[in-house]
Amino acid sequence: MLKRTLYIIILLLACFVTEIVKAQQPSIYKVGKVPFNTGGFSNISPVIVKDGILFCSDRRFSGLKDRTSFDGRRLYNIYLAEIKDTSFEKPVEIKSERSDKFNNGPLCIAPDGKTIYFTSETETGKIASNRKFKNHSGIFIGELSGFEVASLHPFKYNDPDYDVGQPSISKDGKYLFFASDRPGGNGGSDLYYCEFLNGEWSQPVNLGPKVNSSGSENYPFIHQSGKLYFTSDRPGGFGKLDLYFTTLSNGSWSVPVHLPEPINSQWDDFSFVASSDLQTGYFSSNRGNEDDIYKFTSTIIRKAVCDTLEENNYCYRFFEENAVKYDTVPFRYEWKFGDGDMAAGSVVEHCFKIPGTYTVSLDVVNLVTKEVTYNEKTETVVVTEIEQPYISVPDKVEVNKNISLSADSTNLPGWKISRYYWNLGDETIAVGKDVTKSYDKPGIYNIQLIVTDEPQPGLSSKEACISKNIIVLH
Repeated sequence: MLKRTLYIIILLLACFVTEIVKAQQPSIYKVGKVPFNTGGFSNISPVIVKDGILFCSDRRFSGLKDRTSFDGRRLYNIYLAEIKDTSFEKPVEIKSERSDKFNNGPLCIAPDGKTIYFTSETETGKIASNRKFKNHSGIFIGELSGFEVASLHPFKYNDPDYDVGQPSISKDGKYLFFASDRPGGNGGSDLYYCEFLNGEWSQPVNLGPKVNSSGSENYPFIHQSGKLYFTSDRPGGFGKLDLYFTTLSNGSWSVPVHLPEPINSQWDDFSFVASSDLQTGYFSSNRGNEDDIYKFTSTIIRKAVCDTLEENNYCYRFFEENAVKYDTVPFRYEWKFGDGDMAAGSVVEHCFKIPGTYTVSLDVVNLVTKEVTYNEKTETVVVTEIEQPYISVPDKVEVNKNISLSADSTNLPGWKISRYYWNLGDETIAVGKDVTKSYDKPGIYNIQLIVTDEPQPGLSSKEACISKNIIVLH
């Protein structure tokens, strides 16, 4: 009984310590609902545009009337919530010839700011009004002018037998990503892309089994950094739908990375978009019991001004200025460096192993008379470390290989350091004197180490920042 009780106590302590360690890692995102959500209705699929946010909602067409499909489901339409003076205005509906009877959205906007790609039903004839008819979705392309979409035409790869939708176009307009349950995929729905060649979209290409799973992948968003964000219900997530990203490198997509809390949660989290610098963005979630749009803000600290790491140099050059330059001069110069080492010569170099105060002396030997002049010259050398935070890490590392980073050699006399904060140069952070990291993409990464001193009474806390580049190789 005693052993079993002890085991339970140890187990509880282990869990408690684990939770403490987790708590020490700060969240890199702060999230909150946007104000234009409407209770009792769904608000999804945000898109960042110059004037604000485009999004989809099944909110009421008028104060008392729902807009419904032939089978009684509320229809989604596109809305614009403009931003003025940092605040959102009341959303305005973006209308098209499909607004009254069919869903409009999710969507994306081409780089020209006018061409819109959005999801809607493919069949519009009489059969679409049959409640038993399965009307599949497709992508439609139009011109956005004010609050209307005109000149609609279908995407050439729409098909009445399967779904195609949720488009996302690249910053340069060359690639269109979308989700589809077309035949030949890996699961319920897969992610595909087409390339714009010779004035038209090429055949869809499946992103492959590294990205697509046996589950369903949806809501792609291609960021200008090359990261492709998407939603999946694959095993291993926090909830039913979770958010991931993958990156294309040398023609191959990386293993998808699961976005951290609080963006992902135990609820459905989907349709992620981000600003160009990845510092802010939006996503949809039903964590509040309804599909709502949330804004995220990165809490990652990156200093605009940060000193470059300097390596300590404990090496010095000593010379006897009165020495005759010719080898025939019958004198020998013997140096003692105060650390147990000696050297001979009119000019010598010596590297001290550690900082300290050393008395360096010179003895001169007359090689003819054998007479020795002791301490012909003496000087005190104070060897010091540079006062700076210090990053210990290899200069070159390999992709996907764990490396250790340490701030153990930090030299800030008089500081009582309260936090070591690492910005690892790839939108990830870590906290602690010693951390472990791996990079999934080759390149040059600038690491910042930000050290914070405990505040003294009546004074603000001090900070020091040091940076170092590392090269990540294939």
